Amino acid sequence: MDEVTRIPVGGERPYDVLVGRDLLDPPPRLLPGAERVAFLYAPPLKALAERLAERVRADGVAPLLVEVPDAEAGKHVDVAAACWDRLGAAGFTRTDAVVGVGGGAVTDLAGFVAASWLRGVRWVPVATSLLGMVDAAVGGKTGINTAAGKNLVGAFHPPVGVLADLATLDSLPPADLAAGMAEVVKCGFIADPVILDLVERNPAAALDPTGPVTRELVERAVRVKADVVAGDLRESGVREVLNYGHTLAHAIEKVEGYRWRHGHAVAVGLVYAATLARLAGRLDEETARRHRDVLAALDLPTGYRADAWPELLAAMRVDKKARGSRLRFVVLDGLARPAILEAPSDELLAEAYREISS
Repeated sequence: MDEVTRIPVGGERPYDVLVGRDLLDPPPRLLPGAERVAFLYAPPLKALAERLAERVRADGVAPLLVEVPDAEAGKHVDVAAACWDRLGAAGFTRTDAVVGVGGGAVTDLAGFVAASWLRGVRWVPVATSLLGMVDAAVGGKTGINTAAGKNLVGAFHPPVGVLADLATLDSLPPADLAAGMAEVVKCGFIADPVILDLVERNPAAALDPTGPVTRELVERAVRVKADVVAGDLRESGVREVLNYGHTLAHAIEKVEGYRWRHGHAVAVGLVYAATLARLAGRLDEETARRHRDVLAALDLPTGYRADAWPELLAAMRVDKKARGSRLRFVVLDGLARPAILEAPSDELLAEAYREISS
């Protein structure tokens, strides 16, 4: 194991995000007192989940291995219910715990199962994707999808710690690594422009999980999110800025039946939000154009099909940031200056979409 970086996440229930290579050999002990630990994992992570289970067994803890569908298919109420049944059959109590092993979808599900079992038991996300490390596993937002939209059912339930082993990224498909980088770029635009400088200087290095650039990008993105969520766990104020680009992104995911990668949808959403802000007179042309350039350098999509606009608009109207019939968008008033655009006109929304549609 190389040097481990501890990034604190403050608030009423503080914890650390641990970032390093080979962090899971062996994993740190984060669940003292637990007699049982459930490991939720998708099929590709079975070997890792079994290895972690054997480690807790050696410590006298009874592991429960629970395989769930991969990706967004796992974020369904039927899957959560099946997990609750497994916990009940195994006799899980308030002192026991849940571990989510995988990408953002698995950790979202695991966190929600932990939040809802006995009104809340301890949990730890073991993030194995870039998206999971920099976004889904940090901040205590858990949830599942419904027919109405993404993450509309969930709970705020901070973990007791987050494990981000960079070695798990070595086998990640390049498209998934690039998709996770969309959330990193988002952090650059809302809070830490050094992230953008690093990507622009060498996009290939940004996508090399074995190198120092990727590690620095991960740590910077985690710090951005940690700083925001520490003061606003329940998204009642400043935490909304982390949804930059996500209003359109979640709509695209819904229209695509959740077959698009989240990061690909976020990349398009970022370009749309920047275009919307520019047309509203809030953002300068250069910064708006920089969104498209940085994302394109990472081979991420920057547009979506023109004929989808009516469906996308309908989906955005049930976005979590909406207030009644009024849409609200996180936009930029300048680099690292996030703000809210309230109730933009339908004409402005459509004009911005026309610019990015392909």
